Parts: sequence; C-alpha cells; structure tokens
Amino acid sequence: MVRPVAKAGEISGLDAGMPAAMAAAAIVEARAGEVAAYADAVLDAGNIERVHDMRVATRRLRAALETFRVCFPKKAYKSLLGEVKGLADALGERRDRDVMIAALEEFAGELAAPDRPGVESLVAALRREQEQANQELAPYVTDERVATLRERADGLAAAARELIAPGAP
Repeated sequence: MVRPVAKAGEISGLDAGMPAAMAAAAIVEARAGEVAAYADAVLDAGNIERVHDMRVATRRLRAALETFRVCFPKKAYKSLLGEVKGLADALGERRDRDVMIAALEEFAGELAAPDRPGVESLVAALRREQEQANQELAPYVTDERVATLRERADGLAAAARELIAPGAP
C-alpha cells in the first residue's frame, strides 16, 4: 500500500518577484516549523506514520537549506544542515524497521498457520531493532533539541533577511 506523503504547508507571502533571500527565510522557517510539529509522539512505535511524516518534513527542510545555501552564513548553515541530516538518518533507521514489520505482518496474515512462526520470529527481531532505532532517535527529538533546531533555523532566516535590509529588525 502506498501512503500519501505528508502535505507541505503553504507558505504565505511568497511571490516570484521577491528576493531569493526573503524567500529562503520564509521557506526555512516554515519547513523547520513542520519538522518541529511532527516531533511530538514520534517515538510511539504504534504510530509509524508520525515517523514517516517527520522524515518527509526533514527532507523538505534539507532541500530548502541546500537550495538557498548562498543566502546563509556558511558556518551556521553547515551546522544546521548537519543536524537535519543526523535527524533524518535516525528517522530513516526507525522508518526502515517500521516498513519491514508492516510488510511482514501483512505477509504473515496471508500464510497458513503452520508457516507463520518463521515470519513472526523475524518480526520479533525487527521489533528489537525498531526499539534500538527508537533509542537512537530519542536524543534528536527532545523538546530542547527540537526547540534549538527551530531557533537555529530562525537565526539563518534572520541572517538571510539581513542580506536584503542590513540593520533591519
């Protein structure tokens, strides 16, 4: 089953005539907000779609950062991009297990009862890996770390706006 991708939020105020740095600021702020919005309950192994949605949000933020990299101070850009990549990798490790478990459980449901134990033992092993991946993801999604990610994204946005209007608030 193909799941629809989490819909990206609309970003108000964007237009084709605006300076790239202003667009960069608005887009990075919005995409960082989406990443933060999905952080709540992402560690709930019973809600695998939350991981998927947050992972998609990190890919969108990363794409925005990479697209507009010339609008940001190099050191701050590289640091935030590294954080986003680390988060995305941790989400990917968890998501891989989620997808495999779901597929194997569906497959096991189609098997005759005598054929299920082998698949069920594989699912049990994947659940242990899922738990380990969750433990590795946990430090990335603490309230403090997510808030810091947003603050850093807001800082990059402010720096981009400075390119257009130096000294403006």
